[in-house]
This record gives sequence, structure tokens and C-alpha cells, in this order.
Amino acid sequence: MKKYIDEALYEYSKGEVYPFHMPGHKRSFCPETLKNPYEIDITEITGFDNLHHAEGILLEAQKRVAKLYHADKSFYLINGSTAGLLSAISACTSDGGSILMARNCHKAAYHAVYLRRLHAHYLYPAVFEETELNGGITPKAVEEALNVCPEIEAVLITSPSYDGMVSDIAAISEIVHAHQIPLIVDEAHGAHLRFSDTFPESALENGADIVIQSLHKTLPSLTQTALLHTQGSLVSEERLKRFLSIYQSSSPSYVFMSSMDACIRLLESSSEVLFKEYTVRLKECRRKLSDLKHLHLVKPDEVVGKNGVYDMDCSKIIISTKGTSIDGEMLREKLLDKYQLEMEMTAPSYVLALSSVMDSEEGFARLAGALLEIDSAFDSEMKNQIKEKAQTKIEFTDKDAICTIAEAMDADWEEVNLKEAEERVSTEFAYLYPPGIPCIVPGERVTKELIEKIESWKMQGLEVQGLIDYHAQKIRVQKR
Repeated sequence: MKKYIDEALYEYSKGEVYPFHMPGHKRSFCPETLKNPYEIDITEITGFDNLHHAEGILLEAQKRVAKLYHADKSFYLINGSTAGLLSAISACTSDGGSILMARNCHKAAYHAVYLRRLHAHYLYPAVFEETELNGGITPKAVEEALNVCPEIEAVLITSPSYDGMVSDIAAISEIVHAHQIPLIVDEAHGAHLRFSDTFPESALENGADIVIQSLHKTLPSLTQTALLHTQGSLVSEERLKRFLSIYQSSSPSYVFMSSMDACIRLLESSSEVLFKEYTVRLKECRRKLSDLKHLHLVKPDEVVGKNGVYDMDCSKIIISTKGTSIDGEMLREKLLDKYQLEMEMTAPSYVLALSSVMDSEEGFARLAGALLEIDSAFDSEMKNQIKEKAQTKIEFTDKDAICTIAEAMDADWEEVNLKEAEERVSTEFAYLYPPGIPCIVPGERVTKELIEKIESWKMQGLEVQGLIDYHAQKIRVQKR
């Protein structure tokens, strides 16, 4: 008989697999009040406020968040950073308006572009050839785009990226504000930044108007909990609240909100001690991993100042397999099967371990020990048997956009063989993850180069995502 979800989860929780992945609580933080979530799972009864019209206990809780993060206003997100992105973009743009956004934005940003029928203009991060990691967004690129397209109503940047790459938000903010429009920063992976000088500064400290953070990614809070912060006067609070009410559940979970409040209280009372101890453990792990001879720990000094990277969040532990006889997937399998360590993400040429303040000394020791042991197994003969790695680097150029994402997705479509789709207008997204940047979005013309790239990825055994056809044999295009 197949297992039920709760039984499977309980069995897994009792196992030996250590999580170097989100959520940030690492299954080791549970306030006394959350030990039986059913006891506190209520609706908007007397005395417990209403998230969509907060006046009491929930208003006070969000005020504490704003004080802790030095924001003008902070809002609970019980539908994750997805709800924050949808609300922020909708509040900052007009229906059918224009937005300037990094091409490596989360898919929720593209969904907002679709829902608001926006004209999207893109900023393309460079890619590090040696690691195949995305770089950052340069202030120069932002300024040039705004000068060319004065109709743009808002700018959206992802910083830090999934891999921890931080753009120069202070400089970008100054440029954006000179055009009297708001800067939205998707800081989903940066809720922890402000609690230690070991990490880059938060976008809130560098002038962003709206900053969206996923508490659950890097801090001890339940999955799906996030925050939206605002500052300045460029964003209408009334519009923002309206869209938050639209995109969030009308029955917000008090278990989720209690989890967020418990996380904030922990940070208020103990962040200095917790993060001091955490960064000591993290630095020791990274020190050990710097001794790798064949595998390679990606270090901040290798990326900062290059390809638009202003800083790097070293809580992301990136191990490159370039120049070895294994690829990222093989390394992930070794770490899981032999050492019971689950990674956050696997790429063709690296793995990413996500650390948080809740990671234990034992967990870091297990990770370092496993990687050093795997590394020591590479002798000179193995090292010379370099495995042909998949080439995932995408050359980013302005795409041939025929219509908006909304016009394309709402148009009549037909499904054709990918090899026969040249010059047709796509109604679908297609991307390789990582790097997770769409090589085509709805409304763009399918090119010969794109077809060849996708076919190459498939031949190398890589999964092309975004298409309805999971095998990427066919693509939906606008009917002629």
C-alpha cells in the first residue's frame, strides 16, 4: 500500500538525512506554542484581528516586523513571496503599462506581467563561464534602459539571486529614483542579511521602495511565510493593500502567522548571539572546504566586482565540479546516498547547499567531511578523465518580441514540432534550470538558434522546463 502524506513525512523526519535546503528552520526549531498546530488553528474570531484589515494583534505584530527590519511598513505574506511579487508589481504599474525587470526573475513576476498585461523590458545578467553561475545587474544597464524607455513605471531586480549574487542596489536605487519611479527588490533569499556583518547589506538599507523576503527560506519559520517591506512615498499604500487582499487567501492561516511572530520574537531577543555562533560555524565549514583540491568552493573574491556582482551571500555554499570526472548530479547523488546529505539545488556543474542560522555544528562538519572525502578519492588518473559537461551558458540578447506576454498567452494556439517552429510566435515559456532564465517567453519569436540550443540540451540529458510538453518535442505557438 502506498504511504499517506503524513505517514511519509513522519517517517522521513525520523531518518538520518540532513537538510542543506530550505526551509530555514531545518526541522529543528519549534516554539512550545506550535507543537500542536491544531490547538491554535483558528479563523478571524473576536480578539484576533483580520489580516486584510489589521487593527489589533496582527497590526502590532507587523509593526514589530517593521521596527526590526527598519522599514516604514511591513506586511505578513501567508501566500509566500509569490503573493508579494504579484502585489508589488500590480501596485506599481498601470494596466497595460511597462516594467523593467531582470530576466532571471521568479516566475511569479512573469505571472504579474501577464495579469497586468504589461510590456516587459529586460535586464540580462552575465554568466560566469567557469561556473555557469548568473552574475548581477549593473547600474549602467538600468540607466541605459530607463533612458531608452521613459514609459517604464517600475524596476524589478532579484538580489540576492538563488546563488547568492548581490547587485549594487544603492546605485541602482539612485538611478531609478532619478526617474521618479519605484524600485522593487525580490530579496526572497535575503531575510537573514541584516542580522550579521558577515552577509551583504539588505536592499532596505540601500533605498529600495519595496523589498520582498521569504522568512521560510533562510530563517526559522514555516514554509509559505514571507514579508513585504515598504519605505518612501513612491508606492501607494492603498493600492498595495488592495492587491495584497486580492492575491492572498481570505482565510489566512493563524498557524503561519504565529510561526512568523515566533521567528520575529526570536530575532528580537537573540539574533546577535544566534548569528554570531552561526557565522563562526559557517566560516569554519568554508575554511575546511577551501582545502578541496579537485572540487571547488566558489568564494566571494572570485565573483565580486565581475559580471555585475557587487557582493555575495556566503551562506550559500556552492561546490563546483568543473574539471573533475563527475557532474553536479553525480555529486548530489553521492552526498545523499552515501552521506545522507540533501542539497538545495543541483546544476550540471555544481551543487548548492543552503545554510541557515539553524544549522548545527554537526551538520556543517558532516558536509565538510563528506566533500573532503569525495575530493580525496580523485587521484590524478580520475582527474584527467574529465567528463564532458553540458554547456548551459546562454548568450543573452534582446529577443524579437512580437507582442506582450498577455497577448500571446491569451491568443489562439496550436502545438507544433519544435523543429518546425522557427519564426513562429511562442505562447509558452522555455528555460533550463539552472540558470532559470527563460530563453523564450510568450510573445517572442522562435529562432533557429533557440531550437538548436534546446535540442542540444535534450541530447545532453538536461530537462527543459516551462513547456506543456515535458519532453520538449513540441511547443505551443500562435495560430496563423
